[in-house]
Amino acid sequence: MANTETFKSILTPVQRLVTSGARAVEVFNIDGRLFAVIPQLARDIPGQAPGMNVGDSDVDALIYTWEAGRLVEHDALAVPGGEDAEYFEIGDRRFLATVGVRSGSGPYTLDSEAILYERNDDQWTPFQRFPTFAGKQWHFFSIGSRHFLALAQGVTVDGVTPNNPRESCIFEWDGKQFGLLQKLDGHWGYNWAFITFGGQHYLAYADHVSGSSIYRWRGEGFDVVQRFDEPGGRAFSFFIEQDTLWMVHANLMGETRLFQFNEARIQFDPVQSLGAAGGRELCLVDGAHGRYLVRVCFITGTPHAPHTQQQSQIFLWRQGRFELVDEIPTSGGTDAAAFMAQGQRYLLVSNSLAEDVRFRADSVLYRFDG
Repeated sequence: MANTETFKSILTPVQRLVTSGARAVEVFNIDGRLFAVIPQLARDIPGQAPGMNVGDSDVDALIYTWEAGRLVEHDALAVPGGEDAEYFEIGDRRFLATVGVRSGSGPYTLDSEAILYERNDDQWTPFQRFPTFAGKQWHFFSIGSRHFLALAQGVTVDGVTPNNPRESCIFEWDGKQFGLLQKLDGHWGYNWAFITFGGQHYLAYADHVSGSSIYRWRGEGFDVVQRFDEPGGRAFSFFIEQDTLWMVHANLMGETRLFQFNEARIQFDPVQSLGAAGGRELCLVDGAHGRYLVRVCFITGTPHAPHTQQQSQIFLWRQGRFELVDEIPTSGGTDAAAFMAQGQRYLLVSNSLAEDVRFRADSVLYRFDG
């Protein structure tokens, strides 16, 4: 149970956003103006039986901006079967990478293209296109003056043979565009996390069927230093506390766990369980009382009979462990992002599935008072 004696209502809902199959949240600032992008997987088709893998996936990613203390719809980008949007900057150039898992309304096409946009004259203009197969998530990171863009993708479906490359991969910026640096061997990629610690660079890759992995930079590519063989990998998050590297790994089918890095053995050792099955995404928040971790829960059960109504958790870091201090209801929860606006901290949470397994589910903006 949450520690209600110390923390009462860390999160207070202040706005509901009309979304449909919302799969991610990306918040960023451009010239002092705050934006939020929410990619959407699908909309409901009238008369169609409900299900996680049905619907019309030819939808837009919604772009909001902050005005008068709330998020208002500002723009939209066509991102069929939307899964992710990643904002980043290289020098004075601003980019937004988008990716979707599918297109169509049945039968669906898993072969698609991810589009990297550049900001020009206050508009997002297509800059580079990438052929994808069941695309899931982008992640931008830098090592020194080198810039990388990692793509998690792939799925294993009987009778479906990809025409596009199906491997998750890492691209590098050559000054003009991103070119392929390295392919990974996972079959159902989901997520990434990157950190530099002790002069070394680590990249975590979450995979649903092939096991998840921790990679270390070797100068011209990444080598595996640790594998997690269990299926269901969804997300990683790194942080450094008192000169120690820590990692959280969320698994949809198993436990979410906290790990401590063992520098001598170059591996992460488990130290704490942070909840059973259902975890999909992680969000670290630097609050007034310290470091918080939000574990966003998606579903339990099976894709054919999912339980979408979940309790997602908020933990507070205390003396080498996370303590549960609050919970919030999520409805097929997929992501969360924290941000500051006008001196107040907020948390935006995306929900993708209603209780009746329809896609129309509000995403929720919370005031964060921790």
